[in-house]
Amino acid sequence: MISSDDEGPAPHDNVGKYDPTLDKGSYFRDGKRKIDFVLVYEDKVEKPEKKKTADPADKKRKLSEDERKEIWRQKFLKNLKKAGLDMEEEVVQGEKKMIFYIKLSAPWDVLCVYAEDLSMRAPLQAHPNPSSNWSGKILETLRIPNIMDQEVPNTPLDYYTCTFKRSKLDRFLGNENHDTYFSSTQRSRVVWEILSTSAYGKRKRAEIGIERLLEEGVYEAAFPLHDGPYEKPKHYVSDECLNPRQILQEYWARWGKWYKYQPLDHIRDYFGEKIGIYFAWLGFYTAWLLPSSIVGLLVFMYGLFSMGANTPANELCDPSNDFMMCPRCDEHIGCQYWNLSDVCLYTKIGYLFDHPGTVFYAVFMSFWAVTFLEYWKRKNASLAHHWDCLEFEEEEERPRPQYTVLCPTYEKNPITGIKEPYFPERDRLPRIISGAAAIIIMIVLVLIFIIAVIMYRVLVSIPLFQSKAFRPRAEMIASMTSAVVNLILIMVLSKVYEKLAYKLTQWEMHRTQTEFEDQLTFKVFIFQFVNFYSSIFYIGFFKGRFVGYPGHYNTLFGLRNEECNQAGCLVELAQQLGVIMIGKQVINNAQEILVPKLKAWLHQRKLGSGKNVEKARWEEDYELIENEGLFQEYLEMVLQFGFITIFVAAFPLAPLFALMNNWIEIRLDAQKFVTETRRPVAERAQDIGVWFSILDGLAQLAVISNAFLIAFTSEFLPRLLYKYQYNWDLTGYTNFTLAFSPNGTMRHECRYRDFRDKDGKYTMFFWHLIAIRLAFVIVFEHVVFGICRLIDVLVPDVPEVLELKIKRERYLAKQALADTDAIMVLARRDEEEPEDKNGQDTLQVPQDPV
Repeated sequence: MISSDDEGPAPHDNVGKYDPTLDKGSYFRDGKRKIDFVLVYEDKVEKPEKKKTADPADKKRKLSEDERKEIWRQKFLKNLKKAGLDMEEEVVQGEKKMIFYIKLSAPWDVLCVYAEDLSMRAPLQAHPNPSSNWSGKILETLRIPNIMDQEVPNTPLDYYTCTFKRSKLDRFLGNENHDTYFSSTQRSRVVWEILSTSAYGKRKRAEIGIERLLEEGVYEAAFPLHDGPYEKPKHYVSDECLNPRQILQEYWARWGKWYKYQPLDHIRDYFGEKIGIYFAWLGFYTAWLLPSSIVGLLVFMYGLFSMGANTPANELCDPSNDFMMCPRCDEHIGCQYWNLSDVCLYTKIGYLFDHPGTVFYAVFMSFWAVTFLEYWKRKNASLAHHWDCLEFEEEEERPRPQYTVLCPTYEKNPITGIKEPYFPERDRLPRIISGAAAIIIMIVLVLIFIIAVIMYRVLVSIPLFQSKAFRPRAEMIASMTSAVVNLILIMVLSKVYEKLAYKLTQWEMHRTQTEFEDQLTFKVFIFQFVNFYSSIFYIGFFKGRFVGYPGHYNTLFGLRNEECNQAGCLVELAQQLGVIMIGKQVINNAQEILVPKLKAWLHQRKLGSGKNVEKARWEEDYELIENEGLFQEYLEMVLQFGFITIFVAAFPLAPLFALMNNWIEIRLDAQKFVTETRRPVAERAQDIGVWFSILDGLAQLAVISNAFLIAFTSEFLPRLLYKYQYNWDLTGYTNFTLAFSPNGTMRHECRYRDFRDKDGKYTMFFWHLIAIRLAFVIVFEHVVFGICRLIDVLVPDVPEVLELKIKRERYLAKQALADTDAIMVLARRDEEEPEDKNGQDTLQVPQDPV
């Protein structure tokens, strides 16, 4: 058993700290019962006492929409009272409508019943909070002051816990204080469970739950209250006396805290594990971007400082070397011959993204991605244990509200044995096939737009090359403008498809919310992957491969196929990647700043609430916008992860821009959750779900992609082979890479970039290079995948220290829940019983009753 010396303070002991009972706006009028949830509905009727309620027994006439909603509302509230909830109504006369607020509170007995039913965790023994982190340990070892560390007041205590049992209530810490034993998130979870399972009509028709009532418009909103205002009081108040929302605003959401560690325990304590896990992952990912950004910046600086030693670029820019190049388009439309030195600037810039350092960086980032995911699994396991959700499993989920409405038949649930709405699989399959066909059509539409962008780039480059003034910058202008056009098309198609995917997933009639979200995630990610990455894949792996040669050029819709410039396609790939990635980040951040404020303004205007009128807590929270969850947040970060891993060989600065974006992203998301949206219902989660599998797939794809980029797009291997076969200092390399136009194909003999002889046939160097490229891809992939597998084996998913904590917790749980009273009685009887003739006790030791 646990001795009294080991117990420590109660779970929610607020002595000398913030006292939630002082916030009268979060209580019923009696000041004793806490408001756990608020239901809101609106009515245009000015005087509610004159409102006529339809008689349910009157079946002679068809009920109107408003009457039907009123009947459902009254029956729902009646069932909430039967479930044991206390309620109190507030009516606010607005400028345009009457707003009714139904305040709900769960009494102690109800909380205990549902806490056991929901398998909530109960505290057994306090122990030190495991708040250490790897960066802090490194800085401490190096004796460098840690400016990222901060002391956040009222840090939630950490406990050894076990499953809550009403029969063992006296064994749990803090059980004597009924007002603070359950946290606000636990209380709201209990009330949400009651709201989700209470009927408002006939159960056989699945007329159950607040979610369906919200969809039907019976209620406008249902939400738990925030713990008071987020602004600090104007008069002096010690930080320990701030409410949890004010602490999050002061130590997390403020821009001045951009470089500080996130108070993850406070976030989890206020918003629940699901949101806490998201911010923990986002912070962990951002921290890991720091070393990759530093290495990427060093690689870029190496290219900058070694640019002067780039022999091929120096030869190209030398005015004494007269390389007359073939026209970039057909002669009959006015395209002119040009000198290779015209693209001197572009070639020098290209070296910044295509030099030996980029090969090292591609290998480094492949290891970085795998190691990041391995260590996130360790961090995730530690957090899941620390937050009591390591072995969390969702109970049997209820059907989605829309599913219950649209299902044509009813069948018995094999788990619960209760008849519930059922949609036949044979009817769902054609819908899923139709949804897949819609995805394919949208992907084809993306490819059509990519072809349109290619044609735009070709058509724009023609007049630019015809102009002597713009010729040196023609490639750069055409590439940058086409990238901007492509970004606009990507963002438009992204918004259109997300709405289409949501409608398609609804139409497919998935039973549970988890199934619905998994299918939606799959659809959206597949499309967004093609939408955002297809143009980059084209430039990296296809552009310049099917050009042909003078006299035998390949065409598309009458236009000659694109070719890479003398600097190679890698520099254009870097431009495309930079424009799309950075442009997307700027647009998304602008939306996250402006859209919530616009939505809030429209919502407040719709309510017609005055600005200078003093409002109750529930009124202020209703004026906030609805929380839209984490789907868009995860999607944005996962797409970013793809940018910085799949194509990092072309753009070493990508992790740096991702790091700067994420510093902003964390504060924007924090401000949104703390100040701009209603408080969400706290949900439990033990990991980031299906997103981890997507990240793992992207990390594997990154190894293959970078291997092909280095082998087939970069100039690394051609230069290496030239060094080995001809000249180690690359003298003459520029001339070597330029072929002569075949006789009779052009008006004047000119040069073009390829490894061909004067008859247009590939040289032996070309075939040697193909063999080396394929060998490089095979060796690169096997070495990287092998080392990554070794990292996976050497780094355990669960730290050894955590395994000991888990064993300790199980031991304490067994000791705390054992029926010690029975054991003590038997022990006393054992002392009084005489021993048998053999000197052995006659009393048998009972088995552990647990």
